[in-house]
Amino acid sequence: MGMNYESMLTRGSLKAIMNNEEIKEPVMQVLGSRKIAASGADERYRLLISDGLNHNSFALLASQLNGMVSSGELSDFAIIKIKRHIISNVTDRTKSNKQVLLLLDVSVMVKGNLVGAKIGDPKPIVDGQDTNKKVSQVVDGQDNSKKVSPNGYERSVQSSIANNDNNIHPINSLSPYQNKWTIRARIMSKSSIRTWTNQRGDGKLFSMDLVDEHGEIRATAFNSECDKFYDMIEVNKVYFITKGIGIVKTANKKYTNLNNDYELTLNGETQIFPCHDFDDTQMPTMKFNFVSLNVVKDLDTDSMVDVIGVCQHASDVVNLVSKTTKKELKKRDITLVDQSLSSVTVTLWDNLAEEFDGSLQPVVAIKGSKIREFMGSKSLSLMGSTLMQINPDIEDSHRLRGWYDALPSTVEFNSISTRSESGTNSQFHTIKSAQIAQLGSGDKADYYSMYSYLVFIKGDSALYKACPKADCQKKVIDRNDGTYRCEKCNDESENFKYRLLLQAQLCDTTGSQWVTMFQEAGEGLLGINTSELGKFYDDDKEEYNNIIHKKMFKMFETRVRAKLETYNNETRLKVSVMNMKPVDFKLASSKLIADIKRLSGIGTSTM
Repeated sequence: MGMNYESMLTRGSLKAIMNNEEIKEPVMQVLGSRKIAASGADERYRLLISDGLNHNSFALLASQLNGMVSSGELSDFAIIKIKRHIISNVTDRTKSNKQVLLLLDVSVMVKGNLVGAKIGDPKPIVDGQDTNKKVSQVVDGQDNSKKVSPNGYERSVQSSIANNDNNIHPINSLSPYQNKWTIRARIMSKSSIRTWTNQRGDGKLFSMDLVDEHGEIRATAFNSECDKFYDMIEVNKVYFITKGIGIVKTANKKYTNLNNDYELTLNGETQIFPCHDFDDTQMPTMKFNFVSLNVVKDLDTDSMVDVIGVCQHASDVVNLVSKTTKKELKKRDITLVDQSLSSVTVTLWDNLAEEFDGSLQPVVAIKGSKIREFMGSKSLSLMGSTLMQINPDIEDSHRLRGWYDALPSTVEFNSISTRSESGTNSQFHTIKSAQIAQLGSGDKADYYSMYSYLVFIKGDSALYKACPKADCQKKVIDRNDGTYRCEKCNDESENFKYRLLLQAQLCDTTGSQWVTMFQEAGEGLLGINTSELGKFYDDDKEEYNNIIHKKMFKMFETRVRAKLETYNNETRLKVSVMNMKPVDFKLASSKLIADIKRLSGIGTSTM
């Protein structure tokens, strides 16, 4: 070897990793590879790897990396960097050396033909032929005695279950009042691994949705169980889950709409292994609980629903940046319609948004979409756990396709996602009729429009001094020494920015109403930005008052939001202006004429 390849290896890292020590991106050498058929899974490659000091023959390459071996990129004597790995306990949580090193992400640093030989004189990391044989049995899935697992537990359980279906508990029979039982379920979906960091430390989890002939349920694995099961679980395959499966608890419907009151948390006693010799053709692949699109508008915001519809339209992909994580996101909105002659906007994200093709107007079935609300309109958004199928081979899909293809081109759909002048939340009211209808007194805010005069603005309190930081709007405390303190940011500054908060009174022929206008609506009304208005407030009070007063005693078309709010144990109706614009009298007159004709028609029909 021309180069000093030995210095590249992370000596001693292999033993440390197998002792569950954290080693970041260790460099090792591949001494050999062998194709195996891991139990119940696709073919895998078992590697013999060395760090120059020790070697281990129980390294398993993740199936998505198989191409690196078959293409020759990952060959004997190659030097690799292990970017991501986990240690999997192959049977239970005992402290024996029955462990497999799963290589989830690797890169080849030096090709094997360049190295050409074994580096150093590495020794086996596991001593004793008996222990090695037991681990080999699990990795290869076979041995001369036909044992499937080191301690025979899996073999005995599979045998007893296969011969007696009475050992299987239906999913819909699970409850917190049972201890040990076994289910046989298909994996409908598996989420990606989510991580978090808080005051108590770091953590990770993934969830999977299970289904059998009788029901469905969600199971979640945290931390060590996340590492133990994530790589082995494959979507659409059937598994036994047994031996103290975990904690059965009440399901959090904020994150799932599966038809089950309970959900599972996997624990250290949980055993999962593939179900062999079972005809799974009668086991469903997914259960939908579809609701009609016209029902979505009446359901609670943030609840989860299953829907199916024809994709009538798909917008282009747009890029945006998350306000919370600052990450770049990709988004696409599609419009679904169904037999209720209703339409709804559905938002797709990232890879799903990029890959979706709506050009042929496919039937789209969605399991677990979240209802969103904005300005009185409802839409659906796909979450990390949401499942979407295109043109699924189910009866609802075939019926929907036949109905849509037979529709006349002139048919119109009622959109529940329109934010402008449609739907009950966009009705025009007088001040009195809004009070009679008790708008804003329910659990959700009400939005409506009205024609009204602006009769008064509290000019003296229209501006306040706020924190100068771009992402903060908190009112600052003037310390009267040239500095200003923001309690929210816990910071002091010599500067501040003006923010606009208008208190105004509206009036029509039926009554009057106090309203609040925040910065955007206030600037739109006054026709001036807040910083310029602040300069007039400081330097030219007369011009400042003129700007405020010249908008009074004029009629506006006003869009408002009404909601009961509680402050200091006092509940009162708060009406906020979304926008105010001059009245288009031609359009307003047409609307009034249409209302008169509608009311006249009602009167005539009752005579």
